[in-house]
Amino acid sequence: MTTTAVQHDVAIACQGVTKHYGEGDSKVIALRGVDLTIRKGELLMLVGPSGCGKTTLISVIAGILDRDSGECNVFGQDFAKMSQRQKTLWRGSNIGFVFQAFNLLPTLNAAENVAVPLMILGHSRRVAVAKGREMLGTMGLGDRWKSLPSQLSGGQQQRVAIARALVHEPRLIVCDEPTSALDADTGHVIMRLLKNMALQEGRALVIVTHDSRIFGFADRIAKMNDGRIVELKAGSGDDPPPFSAPPPSLPGH
Repeated sequence: MTTTAVQHDVAIACQGVTKHYGEGDSKVIALRGVDLTIRKGELLMLVGPSGCGKTTLISVIAGILDRDSGECNVFGQDFAKMSQRQKTLWRGSNIGFVFQAFNLLPTLNAAENVAVPLMILGHSRRVAVAKGREMLGTMGLGDRWKSLPSQLSGGQQQRVAIARALVHEPRLIVCDEPTSALDADTGHVIMRLLKNMALQEGRALVIVTHDSRIFGFADRIAKMNDGRIVELKAGSGDDPPPFSAPPPSLPGH
């Protein structure tokens, strides 16, 4: 394959990426020269012990955190060369986030929470909320679209957060423990939805996880330790069989 073809197929290219927090005696080095390439159409999982740099790395890739040094290009864009406004606009159009803490807005109902990325992009509230309701239906929450986050279980809030990440059809989906609040069968269903929806049309999906039950969905698995990627191996990239017989509809866990 030619260099041009390889570059055309690349979604994310990181080289020598470093990041630290604090200064002096309190200085903590989170990333120690990370090299990582993620291809379009790929589901890559980041695994490793807590505190090894996984969340910092995906935050740098998504432009939430600035790197200290090294190179990081996301679909040909370098956040370090953008103004804050340019960075915010590009992120809003091209990146979907699933945060471990959900980060749902407590005064908005489920459909309104899902609609937020569309409203930020300029869609009318009516159109955005309608799309939010539609997306919730794919998550098995069509009958809970009026519910506030406080009225939903942890698993239901997780599915709302995933719907919000997918609603504007971003090119890059970044997930931090997307199945942490879900039982085994629901986690399997959500991963199948994530993979089918996120990897269309040359997109990429990056998942930080400790959940070994979902490793079978990965195209590749990158193991991190002490701020470095210490192992990169091929995953099966399959749609694994359910952990047990799937329920007729998504449970509300």
